[in-house]
Amino acid sequence: MTMNKQNTLSPHFLSHVDLETVPLNHEVIYFGMGCFWGAERLFWQLSGVYSTAVGYTGGEQPNPNYKEVCTGTTNHVEVVKIVFDPTLISLETLLHSFWQSHNPTQGMRQGNDIGTQYRSVIYTHSNQQLQIAQKTQQQYQEALEKQGITDPITTEIMPAHPFYFAEDYHQQYLAKNPNGYCGLGGTGVCFL
Repeated sequence: MTMNKQNTLSPHFLSHVDLETVPLNHEVIYFGMGCFWGAERLFWQLSGVYSTAVGYTGGEQPNPNYKEVCTGTTNHVEVVKIVFDPTLISLETLLHSFWQSHNPTQGMRQGNDIGTQYRSVIYTHSNQQLQIAQKTQQQYQEALEKQGITDPITTEIMPAHPFYFAEDYHQQYLAKNPNGYCGLGGTGVCFL
């Protein structure tokens, strides 16, 4: 379920599609992997992704704003909402990018970004998505261990909570501000 707390939400800065539209036969998944700016850029570049948007989910407070989420008291996480065509890009391909592009063993942080809002999450919209996410988590844990990284993956994988769009200035931030902050950094371990 997607919530729009704003009166107006601009179309996607790059593709110009409506951020609330999910075309027929497309799927939605939410990924949290640290600051949502870099995560969104990672996924909007993939062929088969219809749209991306950033927002907040996973907490209890309805209609949170950025300032509230940054306090760490809402339990919301910064996520990217990915709308994709599964006939053009598989969920497994999206998940491989997810696992390889951040450190899923860091708990409530990602690099220097510390707090509950930066935790690693996958929020799914079907039982099939949930099972695929869990399977790839197990596979990536094995890949990490083969490379000597024994810390357990802490990624939260569960059915999606209500999603609240982030403020308009956060949407496609790194397209509007190409030299802006991107905190993405993986473990260096490729998905097997």
